[in-house]
Amino acid sequence: MGRIVFLSLSPDETLLGFAYPKEEREALMAGEPDKFMMPIPSDMRHQWVLARLSAIDYEELRELIADSWRMCVPKKARSEYL
Repeated sequence: MGRIVFLSLSPDETLLGFAYPKEEREALMAGEPDKFMMPIPSDMRHQWVLARLSAIDYEELRELIADSWRMCVPKKARSEYL
């Protein structure tokens, strides 16, 4: 069975990598550069963004996690959850 990765926490727990549409990354970073940054060069091919956890409140974190999960899971799982 394949594995779905929609979140990743840095070893020091300061950064959160999460699934995000590639075509929307630039706008996200331009709007809030203190919160979000591009992934490392080797991860640029993936639909991935990094967030500074110290700059995100609980509600925003919860929304990012839910959106990332919905983006990555099969439609059936998403519809059963909703």
